[in-house]
Amino acid sequence: MTVKLSSSNLSELPAKVAGPTYDRSALKAGIVHFGVGNFHRSHQAVYLDDLFGQGIGHDWALVGAGVFESEKIGRGKLEEQDWLTTVVEQDEGHMSARVTGAMIDFLTPGDAGAIVERLADPAIKIVSLTITEGGYFIDPASGVFNPTHPDIVADARAGAVPKTVFGIILAGLVRRRQDGIVPFTVMSCDNIPHNGHVTSDGVIGLARLIDDDLANWVSEKVAFPNAMVDRITPATSDRERKILADDFGLEDNWPVFCEPFRQWVLEDRFTDGRPPLEKVGVQFVRDVAPYELMKIRILNGGHATIAYPAGLMDIHFVHEAMQEPLVRGFLDKLEHDEIIPTVPPVPDTVLEDYYRLIEKRFSNPKIGDTIRRLCLDGSNRQPKFIIPTIADRLKAGKSVAGLALESALWCRYCFGTTDSGAVIEPNDPSWDRMQATARAAKDAPAAWLAMDDIYGDVGRAAPFVEAFAHALKTLWADGTRATLTRYLAGKL
Repeated sequence: MTVKLSSSNLSELPAKVAGPTYDRSALKAGIVHFGVGNFHRSHQAVYLDDLFGQGIGHDWALVGAGVFESEKIGRGKLEEQDWLTTVVEQDEGHMSARVTGAMIDFLTPGDAGAIVERLADPAIKIVSLTITEGGYFIDPASGVFNPTHPDIVADARAGAVPKTVFGIILAGLVRRRQDGIVPFTVMSCDNIPHNGHVTSDGVIGLARLIDDDLANWVSEKVAFPNAMVDRITPATSDRERKILADDFGLEDNWPVFCEPFRQWVLEDRFTDGRPPLEKVGVQFVRDVAPYELMKIRILNGGHATIAYPAGLMDIHFVHEAMQEPLVRGFLDKLEHDEIIPTVPPVPDTVLEDYYRLIEKRFSNPKIGDTIRRLCLDGSNRQPKFIIPTIADRLKAGKSVAGLALESALWCRYCFGTTDSGAVIEPNDPSWDRMQATARAAKDAPAAWLAMDDIYGDVGRAAPFVEAFAHALKTLWADGTRATLTRYLAGKL
């Protein structure tokens, strides 16, 4: 017998499932969040749930928002259960479930009028974002906001109904400016370098297309704190729903499964107050950059390192990749030889200890994270997680053999078949382009590096060009296993 998740059933939750210890009816909205996906619900929403459970911060509840039609599916699932989410933490020998209640509403995705109206409410003091790496209109090669993107240009037209997150946020700020209301803080919780600066570049860049005075006002009056966020959170499938029902006796339309580890390092810059999240483990610091660079290079770069060889070897789960000596060895050697040496010191952190923690987290057999998820969206992720490391190595005159192999593995993956000949289904927003370029690169490796918007100057650097071409030719001639074996033996 299972219990269906809803507000009315909170008093009947199965014994093994914890529920909110606060009165949800007394919560008041203080944050509008764009991008209500799994990561947000395993991270920011959990921190807030912890805070509310201490009996404080009850005027900082979440209201969901979004801009895409596809987000209506998730909204519908959550609406059926009164915006509640079950969060299941798993690692070897441990599994626990809790129902979180920090979200109290979810505006219809794409309803710009209703969302702007809520943003204009003085009670809303923070607008937060988890819109993925690809949602910020960043030019991959330069790493800066692209004001010529058609969606941005459309939002900048006089009288336009905004369609982008930045357009809607800016419209909300305009309303508050007109009404004499203190502007809200815009807080990115996305996994991109300098996410606060990137978000401000987007909002101010759009404002600049409309009116210089407005852009200057946003620049002077609105806070965009940088943050480093971390918690491995795979997508939800029927597998997770079944585990929750079978092991815990609870039915949830859209549960979240994640690792026990979580981290949030945040700059303490807010225009109109913030919840006291330091009481539940958030680290408030003056400068997030050292933590952010460490995480992006060692963890996210590490994910990229294991993703493509595992994908080419038909490995399904991340923990299974870590059980394959060639993949684990590739990760260890590349991290120690080329990635970790580019990471400057981080306050109160030993980089080797951090790497060992990452290795343990990747090896978690319970989390069910998939290699396909790690391979997703390489055209947006590689320029953030791998290529800057290559650039730093080249600048220092150091070897890039391992990083060139990682890039060649990505290229080989985008060809669209594994080493066994199995078809790789499209796994990138630009899959058609990536596949066509990878096919051209089979005989002419330089074709891959000629994607200037992705590689920039790195794609023209002779040492990298040579190492990449050699790695890719070896992959095609000998396969992934033999190539990794040669690399680990120092013979590639």
